[in-house]
Amino acid sequence: MVTQAAPSQTLSHSDFFDRARAVLTLDPPLGLTDPEALPLRGDHDADPVVKAMAAVRPIKPAAVLIPVIDRDEPMVLLTQRTAHLPQHAGQIAFPGGKIDATDATPLAAALREAEEEVGLDASVIDPIGYLDVYMTTLGYRIVPVVARVHPEFKLILNPGEVEDTFEVPLSFMMELTNHQTHSREWQGMMRSYYAIPFGERYIWGVTAGIFRNLHEKVYGA
Repeated sequence: MVTQAAPSQTLSHSDFFDRARAVLTLDPPLGLTDPEALPLRGDHDADPVVKAMAAVRPIKPAAVLIPVIDRDEPMVLLTQRTAHLPQHAGQIAFPGGKIDATDATPLAAALREAEEEVGLDASVIDPIGYLDVYMTTLGYRIVPVVARVHPEFKLILNPGEVEDTFEVPLSFMMELTNHQTHSREWQGMMRSYYAIPFGERYIWGVTAGIFRNLHEKVYGA
């Protein structure tokens, strides 16, 4: 089953970074570790029935980097996970992972993971701010960090975690007509989730949901 979003107004992305700085901060995000504070965003955006499931899972704090490359047309760097991983094998994701006890902030975790996974050096990253904490069905509470990335960067992929990287136009990801709602059976029940197909790439689940929240936070819809 596929449901497509209604058309959005034509968006100008030349001012994306100014818009993002106006609405985002690096203040500690709400709902990251407090079991009494359920995150507003998550898998339940597309499938409200899973909110109760996620709420009783052990909390697993994580952080991801949304690397928006400052090209003439802003691009977003994404990864494709290796096929042998025990979780989310082969899926498209933002650089990121669990927040370790040694990470001072979610930002520190996102920067560390980006360097470990794809060799993206912190010197080319200009952090802008956090999106809402995103709660997954399996109990992960993910802090997305929006950042401006200098276009002259080098990558060194960790083959144990990342099979490939690629860039997608920010304008494509922020156009609501490209956002779809798909459904399939999962553990004996029908689940709905966001998907943003891009050519031969299938961007779905958490990654698509975070893009949806990025649109809501920066463009207010």
